[in-house]
Amino acid sequence: MFNRTAADLVVLFHVGFLLFVVAGALLVVRWRWLAWVHLPCAVWGSLVELLGWICPLTPLELHFRRLGGQAGYSGGFVEHYLLPILYPTHLTRDHQLILGVLVIALNVVLYGWVVRRARGKRSRNFPDQT
Repeated sequence: MFNRTAADLVVLFHVGFLLFVVAGALLVVRWRWLAWVHLPCAVWGSLVELLGWICPLTPLELHFRRLGGQAGYSGGFVEHYLLPILYPTHLTRDHQLILGVLVIALNVVLYGWVVRRARGKRSRNFPDQT
């Protein structure tokens, strides 16, 4: 029971991490300090896709599944609804490259927006004294 729950928790963390990698810059608008956490995560997520690496969360989840006596992903809510999103069967190397580039592009756009927004606030707070 513990190992199956641990595997499900790893999957939930993995999905949360993926969402953070893709859209974490939106949180940086509110909490700028979060950029110090998000940027390394976004770089890692992009590298995993671009270089075809295996995220360490995947073997960790599979380890817990084996310990829990599970061979596959049949069963409850997490396995039925979240795992196909995390591990799509049609994911090819080309798809991984596209995903990696999209993560980078989206984050460049979002961080550009964050920087422009920060500059706008600064100029409103400190108007030109000339």
